Amino acid sequence: MDIFENRKDFLPVWFMRQAGRYHSHYQAIKKNSDFMTMCKSPELACEVTLGPIQDFGFNAAILFSDLLFPLEQLGMGLTYESGPPTLAWHLQTPADTTKLKIKAPGKEFYKFQGDACKLLRERLPKDVTLLGFVGAPFTLYTYAVEGSHAGNLVSAKQGLFDGRWEAFTKLLMPELLEEMLMQANNGANAVCLFDTAAGELCVSDYKEIIIPKITALLKEFKAKSPDTKVIYYSKHTQGSYVKALDLAYIDVIGVDWRCDLVEIQKLLPPHVFIQGNLDPAWLHLPKELMESKAKAYYADLRERGLDFKRWIAGLGHGVLIQTPEENVRSLVKIIQGQKI
Repeated sequence: MDIFENRKDFLPVWFMRQAGRYHSHYQAIKKNSDFMTMCKSPELACEVTLGPIQDFGFNAAILFSDLLFPLEQLGMGLTYESGPPTLAWHLQTPADTTKLKIKAPGKEFYKFQGDACKLLRERLPKDVTLLGFVGAPFTLYTYAVEGSHAGNLVSAKQGLFDGRWEAFTKLLMPELLEEMLMQANNGANAVCLFDTAAGELCVSDYKEIIIPKITALLKEFKAKSPDTKVIYYSKHTQGSYVKALDLAYIDVIGVDWRCDLVEIQKLLPPHVFIQGNLDPAWLHLPKELMESKAKAYYADLRERGLDFKRWIAGLGHGVLIQTPEENVRSLVKIIQGQKI
């Protein structure tokens, strides 16, 4: 079943990071706050999340939060004081995993997200879908080891075989489940699992080491929240990665702009929708050029047989900083004008 049950004859759209630094609404709130406070204050998180719905008319609101909070819960000292997320220490050796300690019961620690979801469900129009999200196990692991998911990730990849991955995920997996349930039980219609580091792995390691964790997590989540949809997004991946996934517990596959939507959709069973995938950089083009390229792209997808009824339109990753708001507004209108 579609997470946009009200879609009728239009193409629904939402963007990753649609509530973010490019948006004047976000900047106005940020002047009197800081990122951590904005995330952890349910009222502020709700207000930031609502901004792009009220301004641009997206068909889904995605909870304003951050995927790294489980690392704070594991005692890794997460801060945003310097701008980007910073951890107090990293999993540099197998011995470092002994320093991981759960700070509080998950129902207490992630309550700020549940409270924000509850407020959003009260204030959002009924025809707007509410999305929660968490970081996927490997993506969170790369942050825990490397401090980011950029670069060659040599240490993180070594840790897949020296015990760090298993020790880390043993503590992480129950936390991710608790976080997902906190969002789902408080109004989220779907929960996104963002795996931005997945494409840094070869397919065989992804299939043998990463997918079993994803499947175990989603199987348990679906057992406890069967009506909540799951969106799995991976970056830098191709069809071979999608083919390796166990799709029994996934409702939507999100891909970046490197993937051909038509070809990926052919790999998916009828119950799985596809999501994506314009290059976010297109939104930095002159408005007329951006509009022309977007319209041509959607016309090409239609001509090549993409099933628009099983597609949720959007970007291949998040809205970039300094993206012109007028381009966002225009692209949303173009997408919603596509007939299905």
